[in-house]
Amino acid sequence: MAGSRNKGNPGLMGWIDDRFPATALWDDHLAKYYAPKNFNFWYFFGSLALLVLVNQILTGIWLTMSYNPSAEGAFASVEYIMRDVEYGWLLRYLHSTGASAFFVVIYLHMFRGMMYGSYRKPRELVWLFGMTIYLALMAEAFMGYLLPWGQMSYWGAQVIVSLFGAIPVVGADLQQWIRGDFLISGITLNRFFALHVIALPIVILALVVLHIIALHEVGSNNPDGVEIKEKKDENGVPLDGIPFHPYYTVKDIVGVVVFLFVFCTVVFFFPEGGGYFLEKPNFEPANPLKTPEHIAPVWYFTPFYAILRAITFPLFGLDAKFWGVVAMGAAIAILFVLPWLDRSPVKSIRYKGWLSKIWLLVFAICFVILGVLGAIPATPERTLLAQICTALYFAFFILMPWYTRMESTKPVPERVTG
Repeated sequence: MAGSRNKGNPGLMGWIDDRFPATALWDDHLAKYYAPKNFNFWYFFGSLALLVLVNQILTGIWLTMSYNPSAEGAFASVEYIMRDVEYGWLLRYLHSTGASAFFVVIYLHMFRGMMYGSYRKPRELVWLFGMTIYLALMAEAFMGYLLPWGQMSYWGAQVIVSLFGAIPVVGADLQQWIRGDFLISGITLNRFFALHVIALPIVILALVVLHIIALHEVGSNNPDGVEIKEKKDENGVPLDGIPFHPYYTVKDIVGVVVFLFVFCTVVFFFPEGGGYFLEKPNFEPANPLKTPEHIAPVWYFTPFYAILRAITFPLFGLDAKFWGVVAMGAAIAILFVLPWLDRSPVKSIRYKGWLSKIWLLVFAICFVILGVLGAIPATPERTLLAQICTALYFAFFILMPWYTRMESTKPVPERVTG
């Protein structure tokens, strides 16, 4: 067994290995974990997501030391952190910019999985764990968004929580249960703080561990979609695999350095992100009697917010708001069944036909357009464009079983091509 391979060794590590499988874990997940030798640029984003997660946890811990989770003191405590706590401004900007950076690398990580078929057999569970992490991150970001207790925080939370009221029969009760009050108040702030700081980080960390364990059990995918475990030498080492450490740990350090250069540039020179990372109304304390001119969620929620707003017509006796909530939920839920929608005989976009390539490009373009539309006020023309993009977004998934099965594909090489 893995845990007993190093038992009985002399020295400190031998003493530890007799009681805890430290060396075995190092070997199984780094030194003797064989990854495909043809990883490219797209494979940086998994390790970068882990880096940003660590940043968010560490900066979050330090911020909670000076934060006051009450309606009376929340906004003032954020100002106190920014003005009076030593390096408090830096911690706050690292955390707020880190939230946006998290979703940038997660979206690119997911897109890479869609390009190279990393959701296909035998990695369905890896994909499901990853999508559950994404769902937990959305909840974590939403809970954290209320904590500064600024105008956009307050009214953004008001709008999002009010969406649950569109659910027939239980909607009003569900709204009140989420808020803990008849309106967004200090009670809501306090429970969101508890979920943001304790409950959801524990869930996310557990899911990340499960995601990595599931990945290392079946092995990493690669740009060719070739299973390297199928061809091994006499020692059982994959012919097209190299140890993750030191080869990819060193390579990932290069990605980390480039990422940190860009990240620190934003933190020190553009921390508000032009009003997309920290919105201008959020520099005013929450006021239930004054509504901001335009209420919109943070940019990483805007594609789904645009889908919500695109549904403007009632159906089957239920109003448009209800169907908007259904469409928004379905836009996320449909990603979970992606492994069973793709019927192509090949995994990677490199060897799929032109239909798959065009549809993936259309999907990516529509997602970006929806993101832009969700961040700006709606007009009849923008609503029409959002409806077209929403239809194409869902068509990418709904039509996938047909266009992936009927298209001509290229022959897949027996070994990775580099």
